[in-house]
Amino acid sequence: MSASLLFIFVIAYFLVLLLVAWYTGRNSNNESFFIGNKNSNWMLVAFGMIGTSLSGVTFVSVPGGVGTGNFYYFQIVLGYLLGYMVIAFVLIPLYYRLNLTSIYTYLAKRFGVSAHKAGAFFFILSRLVGATARLYLVISILQIFIFDKLGIAFEITALVILLLILLYTFEGGVKTIIYTDTLQTTGMLAGLVICIIVIIRAMNLDFSSALGLMSEKGYTQIFNTDVKSGAFFLKQMIGGAFIAIAMTGLDQEMMQKNISVKNMRDSQKNILSFSLVLVLVNFLFLFLGGILYLYAESRNLKMAPDDLFPTIALSNEFSGVIGIVFIIALISALFPSVDGAITSITSSFCLDILGLNQNDASEKEKKRIRLKVHFSFAVVFFIMVLIFKAINDKLIIDFILKFASITYGPLLGLFSFGILTNRVLNQKFIWAICIIAPLLVLGIDILCSPEWYEKKLHLSLGLKTISETIFSGYKIGMELILINGIFTFAGLYFISKKLVVVN
Repeated sequence: MSASLLFIFVIAYFLVLLLVAWYTGRNSNNESFFIGNKNSNWMLVAFGMIGTSLSGVTFVSVPGGVGTGNFYYFQIVLGYLLGYMVIAFVLIPLYYRLNLTSIYTYLAKRFGVSAHKAGAFFFILSRLVGATARLYLVISILQIFIFDKLGIAFEITALVILLLILLYTFEGGVKTIIYTDTLQTTGMLAGLVICIIVIIRAMNLDFSSALGLMSEKGYTQIFNTDVKSGAFFLKQMIGGAFIAIAMTGLDQEMMQKNISVKNMRDSQKNILSFSLVLVLVNFLFLFLGGILYLYAESRNLKMAPDDLFPTIALSNEFSGVIGIVFIIALISALFPSVDGAITSITSSFCLDILGLNQNDASEKEKKRIRLKVHFSFAVVFFIMVLIFKAINDKLIIDFILKFASITYGPLLGLFSFGILTNRVLNQKFIWAICIIAPLLVLGIDILCSPEWYEKKLHLSLGLKTISETIFSGYKIGMELILINGIFTFAGLYFISKKLVVVN
């Protein structure tokens, strides 16, 4: 597969994105950037959110994980459905009733400035780290198969890609992203289906026979019934539900698109239709993983899980078409998660930290501030990508999942406390609770799985005996975010008092 040919298709893809950005960004203003003028088509939003939810990490890591984790990831996907029900019928009505631009404004209305700033801070922190890790993973793949062969340094690749993302999000913001996400989701799903068909045919199989072979290998096992396992099905489903609530319903990037829809009913239709399609798409990714492992075994190929899909797709055995399809699908999976992240972080920082919507400055001055913030975060993204390159550990994705569970926990605790109680918080201690609770949960997680930290972070903790003694070998899985939210909720209750109603 010619690196020059792949490079031409990457450039052509970006030119299409820039054309869409130019068309949708005409006559845009701050309201267009933040919430798309409240005029987005719910079907486009729902379809585009699929790409945002999956990202390049899903495209590479979910198929790669089938070899060691079978179809256990589908347990989490089923949990997502429960979480999306809560988003559709609890959070969406709340956001529309309060007519929010930033969802963290709810925390200001309910608890005051400290809670508002804390919520925005934890969102920005989590999205910043998560999005740059995803960006690093995909740039690394593009670097290996395209840019190294053209003599282009990793730093130049990262810089140019970020500049291009900056160009097509600079003016239109959410208004542009609704359309680019739709385009990119189409590219990703088309690539997924084409790759499945091509690889199945290369093995002289059809869908049902391939599924039968995967079943014989044990790959299609969905439910894990080992209570102590981190992949136990109840842990995965409960964790999946709360991950969906926190990382979609309490996430400015995802909700920024939902509240850009004309009305609440359309926004609910968006969430429900999106959640059902997401189940099917995730199953296809797992099916692809099974096919890839069957193919690798038939050709006696051995490689790291994250290298499995790109190595096979770009191998000489296939025609150039599948390589081009893979690269386009990969970057289509990457950019909805990165362009949306940088736009939503800009929005949250401007609205929640700087209070731009409450500023008396002119529209022109507000736009100048917003553009400066947008550019600044692009620089931060670039620095973070270089940091991940310095770490140079592909297992860092495991760390990012843990990091998200830690940083979204305070958001889960704050929102649930506001919705489920009518108590008033002591402003002085909100930040302390939101920091202490995640640290306590992190400590418990270390006690339950010290070998994870020894392997991934190269820390010699020597805690295995403590873990087995105190927790009888129990390992925390996807329920980490729920435990974090409960700790935060309990801490907030401790610093709260009853609301006194004066007649």
